[in-house]
Amino acid sequence: MLFQTLIIARNTLTESLRQPLFFVLIAVSGLFQALNTAASGFSMGYTTSAEVHGDDKMLLDVGLATVFVTGMILAAFQATAVISREIEDKTILTIVSKPIARPTVVFGKYLGVTGAILLATVIMICFLLFGVRHEVMTNASDQVDMPVVVFSVSAVVFSMLVAGWTNFFYGWSFPQVSVILMAVLVPIAYVVTLIFDKHWDLQPIGTDFKPQVMLASLSLFFAIMVMTAVAVAASTRLSQVMTLVICVGVFVLGLLSNHLLGKRAFVNEFTAIVETAEPERLEFTDFLTRGARYELTLENFPKEALKPGMPIYYAPSPQGLGMAVPDYAPFEGDVTDESLLFDASTKPALIIKSAERKTLTIQNIGSRSLPVARPPQSGDYLFTEPTSVNPIALTAWSVVPNMSYFWLLDAVTQNRIIPTSHIIRLAIYSVLQIGAFLCLAVILFQRRDVG
Repeated sequence: MLFQTLIIARNTLTESLRQPLFFVLIAVSGLFQALNTAASGFSMGYTTSAEVHGDDKMLLDVGLATVFVTGMILAAFQATAVISREIEDKTILTIVSKPIARPTVVFGKYLGVTGAILLATVIMICFLLFGVRHEVMTNASDQVDMPVVVFSVSAVVFSMLVAGWTNFFYGWSFPQVSVILMAVLVPIAYVVTLIFDKHWDLQPIGTDFKPQVMLASLSLFFAIMVMTAVAVAASTRLSQVMTLVICVGVFVLGLLSNHLLGKRAFVNEFTAIVETAEPERLEFTDFLTRGARYELTLENFPKEALKPGMPIYYAPSPQGLGMAVPDYAPFEGDVTDESLLFDASTKPALIIKSAERKTLTIQNIGSRSLPVARPPQSGDYLFTEPTSVNPIALTAWSVVPNMSYFWLLDAVTQNRIIPTSHIIRLAIYSVLQIGAFLCLAVILFQRRDVG
């Protein structure tokens, strides 16, 4: 089965690379990245604290969006070209008529399309990195980054010349040869460009390298792989046009899933936002000690009157998602009676010990301490009730691919380090989504009449 899958994947990869539209979309993506250096001027201010700053924020935003949308379109068209069109043309019969399981066909087709999309994504990300290195030409005195122009254009033109030569004399596929050569030469050209500054002086290769931009680009690749699985699943039953419509619908719904589904999956209303959080004593730092107190300063005046003895919860999101405090029974006794706070009959809880305008003191009380996940911190949202869960909205939110998870532009432009753990979680999330959609593709294709 593995050997059959690899054979189908190889043939699918070859067929995908030979599609003229495949080469055209890559070329259009590169053209847009070049135009972005001129079109993004006078847009995002003059901050200089992040890898990408000033007007280059808009350059990166539009550049990442270009890669994202182009990759999604490529995935939809290539999936339909190798599955839906073959079903319509009856050429799929040459495969399913042999002793080959239909799941093998689906997995092989997906791997082949994925290989082609991988080559295209590498090229498009390199075009993006060339644009980021060149930067926006905001002022008339800004000079063109000639190493970027020379090495990028040379790699593309040389690939096309070789592809044209081999097509004319040997009949090789022009799109296939040009894309394969660009997938090799364009990354090499980018690495060579990093060795020179704008004035052709040698510099350390890491001077203009943007690791956070690379991680943001890697997350987009994960998203494109998920959309490829969606396209493969849709193409097993639908035509090319309808597959593209489904892909666009899933893409848009994925971008809006936090707004449409996420905020309904977890229901709560915060009362204030924490500006600073400090333990009253050093031994209270983890907030797990019975009697531990934290002093909170709020960014805003509470939306409701906070009084001593009231229960308190905190979470990093305004809907209460990721609540750091477990559910507990509210304390109903006299908050001024210290002996009652820690009586053997008192259940673990968090209470407001004192409240004055924008300052709170909260305390961990009970016969034993309440096992909070972490202490409160700056940016947390405060609640007076536990978060309720809407199972229907939560299920829908879990099923729909959440494209917001893959969009890490804000982290780059706000100078926030993207942790490796987040990329690992994105990879796991992508594998689960891809597996789910490929299983759906197998179910849809298993009973599909292809005769």
